Amino acid sequence: MTSERTPGGRGIRSYVLRQGRTTPAQQRALHDLFPRLGIPFSDSALDTRKIFERTAPVVLEIGSGMGETTAQIAQAHPDTDYIAVEVHGPGVGSLLKKIDALALRNLRVIRHDATQVLERMIPDGTLAGLHLFFPDPWPKKRHHKRRLVQEPFAALAARKLAPGGYLHAATDWPEYAAQMDDAFANEPLLEKAQQAKARPVTKFERRGLGLGHEVRDLLYLRRKE
Repeated sequence: MTSERTPGGRGIRSYVLRQGRTTPAQQRALHDLFPRLGIPFSDSALDTRKIFERTAPVVLEIGSGMGETTAQIAQAHPDTDYIAVEVHGPGVGSLLKKIDALALRNLRVIRHDATQVLERMIPDGTLAGLHLFFPDPWPKKRHHKRRLVQEPFAALAARKLAPGGYLHAATDWPEYAAQMDDAFANEPLLEKAQQAKARPVTKFERRGLGLGHEVRDLLYLRRKE
């Protein structure tokens, strides 16, 4: 995540593009599969009933990485529709391949900044859930301002959730977990749940556990009143 402005001054980005090799297979997926399985960024609100050709709960994931756990979750919950938001080409290409290979009708991908997607494409009060698994922790103190989860993001995320909808976040950085917890706890529309939802182990989580990091899951619910 970064606090640099987008081209043309269109607000603040929630990411930084790092160098990474896109394999030929991932590039083919971006070219061949995105038109069918991706959702182009737009300033217009999404009509998920048209995209998925049904009416179902919709969960949005911010930062799906290479898409392993995203695809697992979608496959395990066919009655819920999922939208993954990721900016990195290799990750988007990898997830598109998984969607195609598994014939997942309930998972689509947006390649764009997650904050702008929430602001411009997701109507208020419509998401059944929001996943934020292992966002960039920006561990150096001078970079903490670049972290995605701060009070403005908590307010935006809460506004997009339907009453009773959930926000599930996870990190292996204790200090960032505390910052997330404070941001969500200070948002009037959210209330903390007692127990986090089960989820698959992510690649970043396995790496953190291998380094001896403690993983913390946070679950907040949008108040119904």
